[in-house]
Amino acid sequence: MAKLEKLRSQRWLDRDDFRSFNHRSRVMQMGYDPRDWEGKPVIAILNNWSDYNPCHQHFKHRVEEVKRGVLQSGGFPLELPTVSLGENLIKPSALLYRNMLAMEVEEMIRAYPVDGVVLMGGCDKTTPAMLLGATSADLPAIFLPAGPMLRGMSRGQTLGSGSDAFKYWDERRAGTITEPQWQSIIGGIARSAGTCMTMGTASTMTSIAEAIGMALPGSASIPAVDAGHQRMAAQCGRRIVEMVREDLRPSAVQTREAFLNGITVAMALGCSTNAIIHVIAQARRAGQDISLADFDRISRDVPVLANIRPNGTSQYLMEDFHYAGGLPALMQRLRPHLRLDQVTVTGRTVAENIEGAECFNDDVIRPLANPVYREGALAVLRGNLAPDGCVIKPSAMSEKFLRHTGTALVFDDYPSMKKLIDDEQADVTDDHVIVLRNAGPKGGPGMPEWGMIPMPVKLLKEGKRDMLRISDARMSGTSYGACVLHVAPEAFIGGNLALVKTGDRISVDIPARRIHVEVSDEELARRRAAWVAPPPRFARGYGWMFTQHILQADQGCDMDFLQASFGENAGEPDIF
Repeated sequence: MAKLEKLRSQRWLDRDDFRSFNHRSRVMQMGYDPRDWEGKPVIAILNNWSDYNPCHQHFKHRVEEVKRGVLQSGGFPLELPTVSLGENLIKPSALLYRNMLAMEVEEMIRAYPVDGVVLMGGCDKTTPAMLLGATSADLPAIFLPAGPMLRGMSRGQTLGSGSDAFKYWDERRAGTITEPQWQSIIGGIARSAGTCMTMGTASTMTSIAEAIGMALPGSASIPAVDAGHQRMAAQCGRRIVEMVREDLRPSAVQTREAFLNGITVAMALGCSTNAIIHVIAQARRAGQDISLADFDRISRDVPVLANIRPNGTSQYLMEDFHYAGGLPALMQRLRPHLRLDQVTVTGRTVAENIEGAECFNDDVIRPLANPVYREGALAVLRGNLAPDGCVIKPSAMSEKFLRHTGTALVFDDYPSMKKLIDDEQADVTDDHVIVLRNAGPKGGPGMPEWGMIPMPVKLLKEGKRDMLRISDARMSGTSYGACVLHVAPEAFIGGNLALVKTGDRISVDIPARRIHVEVSDEELARRRAAWVAPPPRFARGYGWMFTQHILQADQGCDMDFLQASFGENAGEPDIF
């Protein structure tokens, strides 16, 4: 592997000119001595911590362990805090701000005298945002996963974040649990720092980061408060210094084959539907052609092996997955489906990284011959309702709705839909199809996680727990149910979802990958002629920029001007 001849940071700090004088004096103003940085790789630690991000509570301490590792390997570490996207508290949607964080990461890397970057993230949108920015900047970078929180506990029962929140909220609405039980669930479902310990978006995306080679082997599943997580943080610090000296950049790791590995692993994990949006965006930043077709093709070939909630009836969580051997064990079982010669941030190939990996629990990480679900986690549907595709998660829904035709109940916004959901006398059965629209990238705005439309309380009281629901929104990766998501194009810009009316018949056939509203082309054309576009959601600021430049779900919801294909990249000018 080629060695770096000259450190990028030297352009700021090691020249005998006025600019370098000013830079050096300001670094010394912070109490550093020239011996701290001279001839050493300067490592930026991009820390996605805030008081409003419970998933990253421990990052205040982890940054010190990263610094320790950098110093041990002869680097000069400096922490650069970033915008922090606390998934559960940020409104209207963390996806709205994913690209803002990605832009910040890219520009901070470009703007400061750094040679390599440690990316600290994990809470749902922070992983893709950090990687999007680092991919575009293309300096040596390694991702440090936040790690899952401890398993939830309530009254002797194990709880999984998100998945059991949805489950028990339905039970509370159905009147089957008491107030003391509910309060115990609230206090017990999230007991420590760390991301959701189910196979939600957080663990999906950190696992994909590891699978494509941007994180250390085994790092994605280490519980956030485990001492092993501290050791991994220091190891990231040591390794990034070596990566700078080797000049090992994201562009060398993130090949098309690496992203195909990421999709393969995601399918075997029973991944979040959100993976599709983020992986497509990241691949396009890397200049790689990844599309919905890749997800659907791989899904047909790769079964779900990770027996983790919310898939099936699993009682296992990320702690169990980690103790069973984590991602290296899963990838060892997936060897026939992986591109094993791909280089990773370790400097070694996938094959070398997983050599000797063992599985210690065959029920948590199933063998290929005994999968949790015979196909991958996700399916991509197409038809006149979604010409550019939509997504469903068959591994986490009732088999009853794999093929279903029902009468649509259509809602233009969440409040009007909620009236039906909360009406105990509502005229609704589980054969109906609830349709929510204007909740996509532009319409949401920011494509909020409204896609797991709550079950109508009337049906809950009848003992029903699933029905077909369709939207141009997303849903939490911890969610479950027969929810069709990411309908593209979205209704807000005139996609065919905007033309559906209550009373129309909608058919979904997952094995055939088909979604269809039983309305003639002529009638759809008449409805389109009468359709009036809604006013924009934003008139100024970042929201306005987002609305003007955001791409649709099937294109990764990235900004059009941030993709690798936008304009010419003349490289980094040496003029500063």
